[in-house]
This record gives sequence, C-alpha cells and structure tokens, in this order.
Amino acid sequence: MKSTLKITFAAVVAVLFLQLAWTCSGLAADVDQPFKPVEQPEAPVLTVNDTFFGTQVEDPYRYMESLSDPVVQAWMKAQSDYTRTILDEIPGRSQLLDRIITIDSALSARVAEVTRLPNGLVFYTKRLPTGNVFKLYMRNGLQGEEKLLVDPETYAQTTGKPHAINYFDPSWDGKYVAYGISAAGSEDAVIHVIDTATGAEVDKPIDRAQFGEVNWRGDSNSFFYIRLQKLAEGADPTERYLKSKVFLHVMGTDPDKDTAILGYEVSPAVKVAAEEIPIVVAEPGQDYALGLIVNGVQNELTIYVAPVATLGSAGTPWKKVCSVDDAVTGAAVGGSDLYLLTHKDAPRFKLVRTSVTAPEVSKADVVIPQSTQVLAAIAPAKDALYVQTRDGVFGKLIRVPYGAAPEAVALPFDGTVNFAAAEPRCDGVLLTMAAWTRAPQIYSYDPSTKKVVNTELQPAAAFDLPDSLESVVVMAKSYDGTMVPLSIVYKKGIKMDGTNPTLLSGYGSYGIPQEPWYVPRMLAFLERGGILATAHVRGGGEFGEEWYRAGYKDTKPNTWKDFIACAEYLIDNKYTSPAQLAGTGGSAGGITIGRAMTDRPDLFGMAIPQVGSLDMLRAETSPNGIPNIPEFGTVKTEAGFKALFEMSAYHHVKDGVKYPAVLLTAGMNDPRVEPWETAKMAARLQAASTSGKPILLRLDYEGGHGIGATKKQIEEEAADVWTFVLWQSGVQGFQPVPGK
Repeated sequence: MKSTLKITFAAVVAVLFLQLAWTCSGLAADVDQPFKPVEQPEAPVLTVNDTFFGTQVEDPYRYMESLSDPVVQAWMKAQSDYTRTILDEIPGRSQLLDRIITIDSALSARVAEVTRLPNGLVFYTKRLPTGNVFKLYMRNGLQGEEKLLVDPETYAQTTGKPHAINYFDPSWDGKYVAYGISAAGSEDAVIHVIDTATGAEVDKPIDRAQFGEVNWRGDSNSFFYIRLQKLAEGADPTERYLKSKVFLHVMGTDPDKDTAILGYEVSPAVKVAAEEIPIVVAEPGQDYALGLIVNGVQNELTIYVAPVATLGSAGTPWKKVCSVDDAVTGAAVGGSDLYLLTHKDAPRFKLVRTSVTAPEVSKADVVIPQSTQVLAAIAPAKDALYVQTRDGVFGKLIRVPYGAAPEAVALPFDGTVNFAAAEPRCDGVLLTMAAWTRAPQIYSYDPSTKKVVNTELQPAAAFDLPDSLESVVVMAKSYDGTMVPLSIVYKKGIKMDGTNPTLLSGYGSYGIPQEPWYVPRMLAFLERGGILATAHVRGGGEFGEEWYRAGYKDTKPNTWKDFIACAEYLIDNKYTSPAQLAGTGGSAGGITIGRAMTDRPDLFGMAIPQVGSLDMLRAETSPNGIPNIPEFGTVKTEAGFKALFEMSAYHHVKDGVKYPAVLLTAGMNDPRVEPWETAKMAARLQAASTSGKPILLRLDYEGGHGIGATKKQIEEEAADVWTFVLWQSGVQGFQPVPGK
C-alpha cells in the first residue's frame, strides 16, 4: 500500500479560519439566530491518497487520527460544544430527560452478574434506583442480609472520574473476592483483592488486566489471570493487545514476579501467536483445567487440557483437544468428560462429549445433534450440563443430566434466556430472562422440582412489566428473497398511518444475535408515539453459523441490505415513513447503519451511528484492529481490502448527496473503536451533504464504548438520541421556536 499527502489551498485557509473561530468561540450569539449561537466549525481537508492493489482511495481527514494534535482536539471540542448547544436548546429535551430520570428512579435496584457458592454465599453487582453505578454486594442465601463490598464511587471521589467494576470472582470459599475496576469507560482494569469479612484490601493491585478473567484455585489463596504486556514509551498502538499471558498469582507476592502459565512464548508445548489471547479455566471441584486460545474476536477456539495440580510447575503437560478447524466455540468439564459445542458439519451446532484425560474430537459422542434450534452456550452444574438454545429470536433451555438423555426445560414465557450463574458444586442453574416488554429478572431452575421460578433477587418495579406496550416479530423479505426477522415494539392503540417516529436498530457481526430485551426508560420514547424496531440481520447468530457467515467479510453487504429491507417493511406497512424513520447501530453496527445510509440516503430521515465502526480501511491501525482481523479481514490482502472498502461507510460518502440528519456519538476513552473514526465520518458528511439537515458530533469526554457508563451518562445519551429523532420527525413540542 502506498500513501501520498495532498494539501489544498482551501485547507490552509480553513485551518486559519478555524484558529480564529476557536479563539472567538466565547462570543455572544447573533440574536436573530438563537438556535445556532455559534457556527459549526469546518474541518480542513488534508487528503492522503492510498493505493491498494492498484486502486487509489482518498482519505481527506487522515490527520484526525492524531487525537493528541491540538488542532484536532480543538476541532472536536468545538464540534462537541456546538452539538451540545443545539440539543440542549431543543424544546422538549429537558422534559424528556426528566421523564427518563423519573422512570429510572422509580425502579427497583438493578442486579447483574450473579455468582453463587455451595456454602450459600451469593455475590452480585447492583445499582440502586437513585444510584449512578453498579456496586458489588454479597449475601448469605438469596434471601439473606445484603452486604456492600465495593463501591466505585469511592474511586471517583479520589480521582474525579467515574469508575466501573468490569468483572469480579470470589475465591472458592468466599473469603476473598478479586475484582477489576477501570476509569471513565476505558476498560483499563486494575485487579484488587479484598477480604469479604472486613472489606479490607489484602493484596497489591495488578494493572494491565483489561481482560482479567480471574480464576481462583482450590486453595482460595491463589488465582489465574490475564495480563497485557507492558508497552515501551512510544510503542506502536497496535502492540497493545499482543503477547498477553495468563499468570498464576499467590496472595501476598509481587505480581511482577508471578509465574506465566500460558501465552506467548510461555510453553514449547502450546504455541500461542502474538495476536492470540490465552485463557485458563479451572472450575471448582474439577481435576482438569482448560487452556483456551482465542484468536482475537474469532469464535472458534484452540483448546488444551491439563491437570489443575500441574499448573504453575515446570513442564505442565498440556494436551491438545482441538484446533480452530474443529469449529468448537464452547467447552466444559464434567467429571471425567469434556463437553464441546461445535458447528463442524452442523451449522446450527451440536453438543459432543469426549474424555478429558484422552480427548479425541474426531471420535466424540454426539450428545445433542443438530436440529432447527441453535445451540448457543453451555454451563456445567453439579447435577447436569445446561445448554442455552435459540429458536430464531427466542431462547430455550435444555438440561443434560450426566450419563442420561437430554431433556427440555419448560420456561415461563418466550424471550431471552441467558445463564446468570452455574456452579459445578451446586445443583440447578440461575437464569436471566427478559422479553421485549419485560425487564430482566433472575430465575432459578431446581432439578428436584423441575420448575423455573423467579428468585425475586431482581424484584419487578412499576415500569418493569408494562401492559401499555405490545410487540410483534414479523419477517421482512430482503433483496435476495431471504426472510429477515424484524421485532417491533410500540404502545397499544397506536395508529399505523405512516407518521410514527421510529428508531430501527441493527448490528450483524461476530455471530451475536439481537435478543429480546426491555429497558423501562424506553417508555419515555414509546409513550410519545415512538416505535422501536430491531432488524435481526445476517451477520448475527439468530439462525446459527450459516446466518452469521452470510454477513461476514465479502458477504457483509447482506447485513446492511437486510437492514434496508426491514426499513422498507416498516414504511410499506405504514408503521412510519422515510421522514420519520431513524436508523441506528452501535460499534460494528456502525457498518450497518453507515452503509445503509450511504446506499439509501432517501430511505432515512435520520441516521445515528453510536461509537460506530465507520472507517474500516484504517481500523486495522488502531489498538483493537488486529484482534478484529478474524471478523472483518485485513487490507494486506486484495480480497480483504475489497471487502473492507465495501463495508467502510466513510469511503462511500459522496459529494452533493442529500444525506439524512445525522447524530454521531463517540466516547473519547473508547478502547474498542477509536473516536477518530466517528470524527472523520462527521467531517466528511458535513462537507458532502446538500440536504441542509444537521450533521452533529456528540462526544463524551468521560466515556468509552459504553461499558462501565454511569446511569447519568446513559440517561443523557438516551435523551439526546430520542430528542434528535423527535425533533427531526417533526413531533410537536420538540420543534425550535425562532426568536426564543
């Protein structure tokens, strides 16, 4: 690939203009234009020409990738301030935010990440109705007295930045709990260990633990964890996630002297490439540990097994179970058996079983053959192996008693089913269940009664089970005849006359399905006549591996074409019209909405890419770029370049096109998608669009990819997005009044 730099005279003038504009940004607004108190700053054009396999590609805003450049910082800050002024002055926003806060504050506390131990101790994170962050709690029994263990607000009081608990794991006896905590959405976790009886910190913090994956040993005095390499000053940013290792840490010892267990150049018996991520899983009560080797975001695993007792000693006898060619995506040890979830010759997956001491995948017994349901995940408990399945959009559950035939578990309603907690020393399993009109609650399956019951660990509150809403799942025909599920949620009695403000979301990457999920604050939009729809596009996992691979690399156009088909369905069936239709997608969903908008700008009145992947040709140069090569490809091959160029929305923006109104969001501490992707897209759209509609850049300087966001950050962003949709849809009460 070759690059050349082209600096235009107009760009030089623009730079000088910007410097003047930023200097004067504090001046009072023209009273005749109160809704635009400052001009939206124009970005200089400093074009870099890249040549890929004989194809020249222009990049007019490459310089924005230097986020530390004062000129770039000033432009982004001016854009962010401009957007903030515009959104804050839209009538109705403050009332909408008040309603969101009212709904959130009226809720019961939100419970997540439950872990239980056989001695009755239960650990979980919880955010109080008026709280801003999730805190770590413990109780003895599901109905026991609650004890606060970790409050991230104490870190915020010291640093002035919001903090979040990224993960936690209690020791097998519950005496200690290790947790990872990070600041301002960075996900840059540091491991701390506390004594659960006293709350006192009992060990030295361990940094560079973004992935963590803390896994205690049976002595409850040592644990395995993943640590990133220590980068030298000025190192290439793409080195960040390379050469990671799993270490064994013994309480009270120096973490920098911990023994490496698995990873890059650790064991001659286990070859781990620089870009691969090692994980060690040692389940309580099991004699064998799993060594998982993950190639970035690739779903298929390379797996090894070794006796737990040998980990940490020289020459651990790791035995290979499978390679990525065996298409295994999940594994669990159950006594002397090793269970594997694989899509080898089974696009909707099958469950197989082999010996953990002498594994032979090619001769493994089939426990659950492929069927119409997709086998999605497995979890071992004392009584059985539990299997989460999916029948299209809705989740199901299968129980596999050790040594007996599988049996279906009856669930109380159709919706989403995820494992909340499974423990090899405890019978049964805890489940998180939700639906499009039911907020998540925690259920328990008891094998002695064969019933799934609500634990009440997550009580239902006033807005959790609304009877004012209804949902439907329909099928939209895509361009090639493929029928695509489309979920739609709206207020009962709404008129389908083509005038409803509608927000259509889509994702379609990594084989991740869009499962039914309801958050009560959605009511603030729905009760104003809004419609929320989800396109289950190809590239997701709704129908297994074939559905995923049909929206992957060179087949990626199916993803946004499916999204377009769902948009057309909503319009044709009078749910909405183009003027009232907004499309949105977050992260890799930025590809979906970005390309749908650039392919069919006439179809959407609004587009809202959130922390979106928008410049796919340059994403590979970012810290998270190499881990994502398995999913999207690399520009270093001709086929990879062609696929990435096709899915790169930034490179498909054309001058003189009437693009919809666009609100682009990004977190400045995002470790997954660099905020410069969003900034470049905003600048390109502002220069190219002739519709006269706003192109706004919303930046959160204390946020990241959304993980670890505080409740206040979530509420503010929801208010901005829905206000933008209601404003651009022409909804009364959200229209600016000239002169006021």
